[in-house]
Order: sequence, then C-alpha cells, then structure tokens
Amino acid sequence: MSKTDDTKLIERCKNGDRRAFETLLVQYEKPVFNAAFRMLSNRDDARDVTQTVFLKVFENFEHFDPSRRFFSWIYRITLNESINWLGKSNRLEPLQGETVDESLSPEQEVDSEKLSAEVQQALMSMKTDYRTVVILKHFLGCSYVEMSDILEIPEKKVKSRLYSARQQLKGTLSRTGTR
Repeated sequence: MSKTDDTKLIERCKNGDRRAFETLLVQYEKPVFNAAFRMLSNRDDARDVTQTVFLKVFENFEHFDPSRRFFSWIYRITLNESINWLGKSNRLEPLQGETVDESLSPEQEVDSEKLSAEVQQALMSMKTDYRTVVILKHFLGCSYVEMSDILEIPEKKVKSRLYSARQQLKGTLSRTGTR
C-alpha cells in the first residue's frame, strides 16, 4: 500500500471509519506478527504483541505524523512492544513448528530444522539492537532507508549496526559449528 493510501485510510480512521481500520489491519497484521515473532520466538507472545500494537495504533491515530510512512510507525510500535515484552517476561524459547519445505528428504528436513533452531538461538543471544536490524533486513526485507526510518537513526548507523550484527552472528554460529 502506498503512503498516500495509508494516509487516506488513517484520516478515515480518525473520523471513526471502522472499515478503514479493518483495511489497515488486514494489510499490516501479518507483517506485524512476523516482526513480533522474530523478536520473541513465541507464537502466542507474538499474537499478544500484535493485538497490543493494533490497539495502540487505534488509540493513537492522532499522534501519527502524515509526513512519515505508516509502515515505519507501526513497525516502530511493534519493535518497542516486542522489546517491552522481552523485558517483562524475559522468555527466550527456541522456535517451534516452523514450516518446512515438504519436498525435502527427511535428512534435509532435520538439517533444515536444526539450522533454523541454531540461527534463532544465535539471534536470541544477541543484543536487541543487533537482533532488530538483522530481523528488519533479512526476515522482513526492509531497505536501509526503511530501517533508518523505523529505528529513527541515521542510515549510516543502520549499516554499521547491521555489519556488527552480522559479524556477531557469524562468530556465534561458527563457534557452535553451524555452517
């Protein structure tokens, strides 16, 4: 959805149009859930955070700055809520039930699940700032500009933080013997 479309929907939401909010919910529910899940590594917690995010969005439309992208605003709320959730619960659980390509052999499936679990464990061992940039770039496909906007830091700092995060992730994975 374009920035203009989002801004129009938000204006309609401010005027009490519930259908406009439903449209935003449908558009952003999955990306918000995915971001929360990657941060929290727990589906139930990610669902709770997703609900909290949309409640906060609904209650705070008047604080949205139309000169910015709605995408960046909602992702920032998602990251903040995920970080708050981690701070409150301090739950670091391994990934469970990840979908696996059914065309893989049983051996490949086991290897894929093991690699996924090792990567997730390495991600969860990282500082939140580093984990966040890795998730935004590699799991959510954000550009450096989008990451800069979401995190409210200069693009140069995003690149630096991502480089450091990748180095840390690489080191952690090599110490555990992961390819």
